[in-house]
Amino acid sequence: MTATVILGAGIIGTSTAYYLSEHQPASSIHLVEPSPELFASASGYAGGFLAKDWFSPTSAELGALSFAEHRRLADKEDGARKWGYARSTSISLSPGTNERRVDVWCRDGASRAEAASGDPSAGTAPSWLRRDRGRAVEVISEEGSVAQVDPLQLSQFLLRKCLDAGVRLHHPAKAISIQTDVRNELSSICVADTQSSTETDIPCTNVLIAAGAWSPQVFSQLFPMSKLRLPISSLAGHSLVVKSSEWTEDHEQNGCHAVFMAGHSGYSPEIFSRVGGYIYIAGLNSVTEPLPSLATDSKAQISHSAIDRLRETVKDVLGEEDLEVVREGLCFRPVTKSGTPILSRVPDEYLGPAVSTRPAPGGGVYLAAGHGPWGISMSLGTGKVMAEMIQGRELSADVSRLALEV
Repeated sequence: MTATVILGAGIIGTSTAYYLSEHQPASSIHLVEPSPELFASASGYAGGFLAKDWFSPTSAELGALSFAEHRRLADKEDGARKWGYARSTSISLSPGTNERRVDVWCRDGASRAEAASGDPSAGTAPSWLRRDRGRAVEVISEEGSVAQVDPLQLSQFLLRKCLDAGVRLHHPAKAISIQTDVRNELSSICVADTQSSTETDIPCTNVLIAAGAWSPQVFSQLFPMSKLRLPISSLAGHSLVVKSSEWTEDHEQNGCHAVFMAGHSGYSPEIFSRVGGYIYIAGLNSVTEPLPSLATDSKAQISHSAIDRLRETVKDVLGEEDLEVVREGLCFRPVTKSGTPILSRVPDEYLGPAVSTRPAPGGGVYLAAGHGPWGISMSLGTGKVMAEMIQGRELSADVSRLALEV
């Protein structure tokens, strides 16, 4: 069986390894991750909000497939206990709009509530929401169409399943070059251990780049003669996790809630209640924040003023002054101009001169990145489809319009 190297051990990479291992020897699958801390960016610090049908036609099948896979995996593996999988209800505290907009918030700071599939209807505020806000509460999701997870716990679970099956993790390690055979076809990748500086050649003919916002740098490192620059940029986002006396484990039997608020100056707060008594808030995003060399380096870039603004918002929404802050975060999400991800094989002509790959499924260079705010929601569907694409099996979702376009 052809070996596959996955560059990036975040939730997209680990999901793909998980599904690949169902149809090929796990020992032929390699995960390579340079960050000293695993899941140190969006895979560990995103909101964990899942939606079934909040997507444009371009990515609708992928979104629906992934939502179904989240539910199936949670039912099979006790996801409610292991990674906080729970049904949710989405509500808006924002003025209504007659136009449904999807896949755009990463460009103009709009609220994801504008992509909601449900017809707005009067609803009841969750128990932890302050009652005297003077705003109408609108339910914007259909029953059973949204859910909530803890993304870090889900990512850790997927990685454990991969390692238990025999998938090989190279960490912390960086892919530094490729080698080709006498036919100029990709034959191996050289990986450097960033702690010991030792280098290892991994024989492989399939490579998946799933390094999130760092995917363009990974591609350029491996294919320096290519004129292609992957059309992926980064969007930085601060977040805060708190515990409140108004949201406890006793309330969880009624499900979680996702609260979307209208803001100004590009600030549209998103607040999610999670299993375990946690409340997550985000919504302060920046396209100008420089992408650090490694995900762990983002901790040094956390803005105190951004965190203070999030803290004041959540205090106002909950009506509490003394909140327990569990953690502060800054993560970098990979985004595209279209607002939709790229799930694609990279054509050989874009790899540079004197570099080619074997015909699929014997070989190829693939890309799975650019999910924006939907990386967690689309993670399992992406992993399933990319595994099928790499292995030459029938795809479970039509992702033809998510192909790489240059």
